Amino acid sequence: MLRLAAQMLRHRIGSAVATLVALTLGVTILTSIGLLVESGLRYQPTPQRLAAADVVIANRELTVTNREFDGEMVTTTVALPAGGTVPVALADRLRQVPGVATVAVDNSFRAVVSTPVATEATGHGWSSAGLTPYRIVAGNQPGADDEVAVDVGLATTSGSTASPGDRIAILVNGGVREYRISATVERTVAGDGPADALFFTDTHAAQLNPHPGRADAIGIILAPGADRTAVVAEVRRMSAEVGAKAYTGVERGKLEQPEALAAGALLVEIGAVFGGDVALLVIFVVAGTIGLAVRHRRRDLALLRAIAATPGQVRLMILAEVGQLSIASVVLGVPAGLFATGWVHRQLVERGFIPEGFPITGGVVSTVAVAAATILVAAAAALIAARRTVRIRPTEALGEVSVEAARNSRTRLYFGLGALAGGLALTMFTTAAGGQAALGAAIGMLYTFVLAVALLAPWINRYAARALGPALRAVWRESGYLASANLRANAQGMVTVLTALVLSVGFGGSVWFLQDNLQRHTIAQSRDGILAQHALVSATGLPETAVDEARATPGVVAATGIRRTSVLMSWLSEVEVVGAQGIDPEGVEQTMDLKVSDGSLADLRGESVALSSLRASSQGVDVGEQVSMWLGDGTPVTLRVVAIYERGLGFGDVTLSRETLDGHTATDLDDQVLIRTESGGDAGALANLVSRYPGSGLVDTSAINAQLAKDLALSAWLNKLLIGVMVGYAALAAANTMVMAALARGRELALLRLVGVTRRQVKRMVHAEQVGLLGTSLLIGGAIAAISLISVVRTLTGEPVPYVPLAGWISIIVGTTLLALVTTVLPIGALLRTPPVHGIGIRE
Repeated sequence: MLRLAAQMLRHRIGSAVATLVALTLGVTILTSIGLLVESGLRYQPTPQRLAAADVVIANRELTVTNREFDGEMVTTTVALPAGGTVPVALADRLRQVPGVATVAVDNSFRAVVSTPVATEATGHGWSSAGLTPYRIVAGNQPGADDEVAVDVGLATTSGSTASPGDRIAILVNGGVREYRISATVERTVAGDGPADALFFTDTHAAQLNPHPGRADAIGIILAPGADRTAVVAEVRRMSAEVGAKAYTGVERGKLEQPEALAAGALLVEIGAVFGGDVALLVIFVVAGTIGLAVRHRRRDLALLRAIAATPGQVRLMILAEVGQLSIASVVLGVPAGLFATGWVHRQLVERGFIPEGFPITGGVVSTVAVAAATILVAAAAALIAARRTVRIRPTEALGEVSVEAARNSRTRLYFGLGALAGGLALTMFTTAAGGQAALGAAIGMLYTFVLAVALLAPWINRYAARALGPALRAVWRESGYLASANLRANAQGMVTVLTALVLSVGFGGSVWFLQDNLQRHTIAQSRDGILAQHALVSATGLPETAVDEARATPGVVAATGIRRTSVLMSWLSEVEVVGAQGIDPEGVEQTMDLKVSDGSLADLRGESVALSSLRASSQGVDVGEQVSMWLGDGTPVTLRVVAIYERGLGFGDVTLSRETLDGHTATDLDDQVLIRTESGGDAGALANLVSRYPGSGLVDTSAINAQLAKDLALSAWLNKLLIGVMVGYAALAAANTMVMAALARGRELALLRLVGVTRRQVKRMVHAEQVGLLGTSLLIGGAIAAISLISVVRTLTGEPVPYVPLAGWISIIVGTTLLALVTTVLPIGALLRTPPVHGIGIRE
């Protein structure tokens, strides 16, 4: 049976190549995504700065238990956006645990060394140096508040070496302080992390820490011969009492490399968000292509049945053919997927999505899973396409190979109508609902409608042919009559072609333009919402005094400090990270316009919050009601909603008062201060303000919007890459199926020419068919794209009409038209160059 299957493939080289192309590209895409996801799941950062600690106590995660609709309890764990803290008092209790030799409190904070060049660093207390450990290269440990030990890598920045006794200026907590270098130190363990450590006295580090009485982590070194299991168990118990967690082994590395962990989570998120969509798309394409290929071989299968081949033997032959093509696609697609993953990895590093050195590992699990899934989908599609020819009697099979079935399965019709009803229900739901629930339903509409088209395609083709018949006959006359008759007679055979075209138009017209709408509205909301002309910015943050001094500066009308952060909010059974900002409401109406629709930002004081309309709708709250959330460090708060605003894309979904955030962010400093001045304000006075805060700079707010546009374009690159792959694969599927359908018409066209139809009439007939099929595809695909895009954009922005550039519409219409014409006209032209007498003998 394998030999027969191989021979059949050689004699059906066109359909075999088309099937192989669809399978190989599907394997390539899935392998690349699977390898990225597997790398993210496998990543385990190696402890470096905390390498000498046996146990590290920290608060970096939030675990929440929610109840599902069915009553089942679901536990969700998310990383804290701002990183939590632990009480310093816990260190004294830990020192009393038998078997504990050293307990070191780690106070970490951001700093900038201004000489010889401005270099970002992290400050610590000296006792935490032993957790690495660091050793002194020269000098002595810091013994006074004005002394600091510097990592040798930091001391030799720009080729200039700082030595013990030298003085350096360090920008910390919004101010510049001068310190004497007491020592240079270096790590005694290998590591590729940045050499950016500064060590102050423990007392001074505690003073510089923005969280009094709390620390970033507590490290423990066990005594020699201690009962490790007993000590760790006791430490875990004591840590849990204060809401922290004890990390041992490779888990310690998670505390040191949050950027790498975020990169791993990003790769996993790619699989969670796009992996299912891509897998579903591949299933659509592979199933359609293989189904069309098998359908074109009904004569072969019927003849095999007629010469006494049993249904089981025919099924086995089909599986053997598909198996050979699937194995070949795996052999070709897996290396191509690995190569594509390498390119994507380099691009992700260059664009800052993942840190340099993040490893791409694994591949065995994802490759095996992709190979197994490809073979199963291909086999199932082939058996489903051939099920009727295999199931009925041989004489009936021979009678059906050249005649379109008069009726289609009622089951298919019912499922198609059900999918259509589901899409319409989702449409009404997104119209009536709001927030994240409406957004999720709007995205699901695309697949539901495409599934409905795939199931109802025979009826759509048949009714479209009848409706378009008069127009085709009026334009193309006798060729239009033949085209209308062909479309009606071959309604079943053109199912895959219609589905592929609708899929490509639907994806191209909705998912791609969604990203453009998000960028456009985010930039517009930020531009229209910032009323100030200037912004004071700093790499290490600005203290509250900067706002006060800005307000006191001559010519300044109002100044507002802004602190960027994130909060955690529950939605259904999930916990989401939500972008937020902290502001001082005094004079905010003169520097920012969030487009408040209800309430007032002037009431944003104490335990209060303002929400975007999207977030308020998701949480089901209104002005005056209470909403619960967790701040960036995991602190639970219940706040009263005092305002709801429309510009959530430009300013974040949550706006808090700065006093609510104090003590719950990495630093109690503002990221920027928006300054509004009178017309022709005193530029010199603002320059004096900048001079009082070293490391800061004064920029025009238009530059903030320009930088936002660059950042959005950078962050949108990954989405557009994945969306481009999906749209491209859908377009290739359409081209693949249309070429197959065209090449399968050799005998039909030869017969028409033998009965007197000229080559010109045949070409006009094919053109008329394509216009009918293309018009139907553009109409249905465009309608699906419009409904999906309008629903999502309305949910996110409130705008009833989405933005679609003229070039976008033209590219979709022209691209789809060229795709349909080229993939049909060229194959048909090749068939017409074959003499009809020879063409009538070509195998079907």
